[in-house]
Amino acid sequence: MKKKMANITFGGQPAQTIGELPEVGSSAPAFTLTDHELNPKKLSDFEGSKLVLNIFPSVNTGVCSASVRKFNEAAGQMNNTQVLCISKDLPFAQAQFCGAEGIDKVVMLSDYKTGQFGRDYGATMTDSPFEALLSRAVVIIDSDHQVIYTEQVPEIGQEPNYEAALNALG
Repeated sequence: MKKKMANITFGGQPAQTIGELPEVGSSAPAFTLTDHELNPKKLSDFEGSKLVLNIFPSVNTGVCSASVRKFNEAAGQMNNTQVLCISKDLPFAQAQFCGAEGIDKVVMLSDYKTGQFGRDYGATMTDSPFEALLSRAVVIIDSDHQVIYTEQVPEIGQEPNYEAALNALG
């Protein structure tokens, strides 16, 4: 059986991901990512918190950096919720961006070591100029690690629907 892929666009041209985002109502796939100090961070490290996974190709692009800024702003007003900004950027680049931009309310995490997060979450792009990077998506996980909201942004150059994502937190 062929695995289903998300069909998205990059600059209006067709692109695909390795799979689809986890289904709403499913258990969030476990992950191990790398933080800015090169330490592993696992899903289990965030036990008891709601999570906003802001997934994107690279913090060094305008739309990606805008999403980090927007979620950083919103994070200061969330209860029992952490925002994880996830890309394949090197942790050094993530830390440099956050320092330069005053980003201090989100957790920057990288999937650069293994790419397993992108495969497990169906977010790795399989073609386009951004092949092997993560697509732009939002996944919200409740405090029991159940997926309660997903958005696979249809065009890489488009920002996610922040209002819908934040409303999903309840």
